[in-house]
Amino acid sequence: MKVKRKEAPTLNLPTHCLSLTRGEGDQLYAACLDGGIYAVDHTGKQAPRELARHDSYASGVNWSPSTRHLVSAGYDGKLRWINPSEKKTTREVMAHQFWSWQSAVSRDGARVASSTGQYLCGGYKYEPAKETEPSVKVFDAKTGEQTHAFEHVPPVESVAFSNEGTHLAAGNLMGEVRIWELATSKEVARISTPNFTGWGIIKGHYYTGGVYSLAFSPDDSEIFLAGMGTTRDPAAGNGKQLWERWNWREGEPQKTGTANDREIGQGLMESLAIHPEGKIFAMAGRLFKGDWNVAIFDRETGSRLAHTDCKMRVSKALWSEDGSHLYLAGGNSQPKKREDLENPEWGRIKVFKVVIS
Repeated sequence: MKVKRKEAPTLNLPTHCLSLTRGEGDQLYAACLDGGIYAVDHTGKQAPRELARHDSYASGVNWSPSTRHLVSAGYDGKLRWINPSEKKTTREVMAHQFWSWQSAVSRDGARVASSTGQYLCGGYKYEPAKETEPSVKVFDAKTGEQTHAFEHVPPVESVAFSNEGTHLAAGNLMGEVRIWELATSKEVARISTPNFTGWGIIKGHYYTGGVYSLAFSPDDSEIFLAGMGTTRDPAAGNGKQLWERWNWREGEPQKTGTANDREIGQGLMESLAIHPEGKIFAMAGRLFKGDWNVAIFDRETGSRLAHTDCKMRVSKALWSEDGSHLYLAGGNSQPKKREDLENPEWGRIKVFKVVIS
């Protein structure tokens, strides 16, 4: 298998883009560091249009096809239901006492999930803040009512629904992934992999890394984890660019694949996205050392097929509906002065045309 890529025009946003989703007709919507939720013209011909705003960072945005609404999440702990055609927030739910790390909507648009959890760093021993609320919650997309609440070890940095919508997975800072069956609310699998977290002893004593992104394989039999490998210097972010593949449905979960050390560098990988056809996946994030922060891999063999340094931090990788384009959302670099926060070059969506042969 061969993959060819060609960079297309870059789309600009007011501030760093933390999350990106597709709506109808490949319409793009972005959640940004300034709290704004924006409609983005994928051709770049029109300026982004603000649809709603959170009271703090907007950490997530997802499209619900069943309700034809966006559901956004933020560091204000709120979920917002947004009608994009009317630029109107139709519902607001206080989901968490702390911020929402990551959110997701099931493929059929029926359910919304969000994760939270505080991390108290410092000292010589990790003691997670006691859960004052369940770290993972699920809501009905039509009514906004909470339907499930699951305990985890905070902070929980990633959530993902299975493609069938029957299961929910969540990963935390300590490299632990829990998977629940939604029909019964029972935990059906637990993956514990210490490769995704490290205890720093240089410049500070605290854990770093964690499972930042989760994605189920097309048949839901396997789950992919992405993040950063162990490091002794948490401030540097110099752990391995890491992904792992696990079979979770057949008895005790078994690791079935991982990144090849010869094909990776160092840096935190924040997003993993499986191609609509299921043959390849993309992983992207921040580069500390090496020659890429965006790479495409063969899903079956794990071999790296293409890679590049896109010269910005990527917080979200997203495929177009037909898989012909890869959107990389993030930012160039944070402005040094407050008055420069509206610099349109700070928030970016880089677009690559991808051809598989």
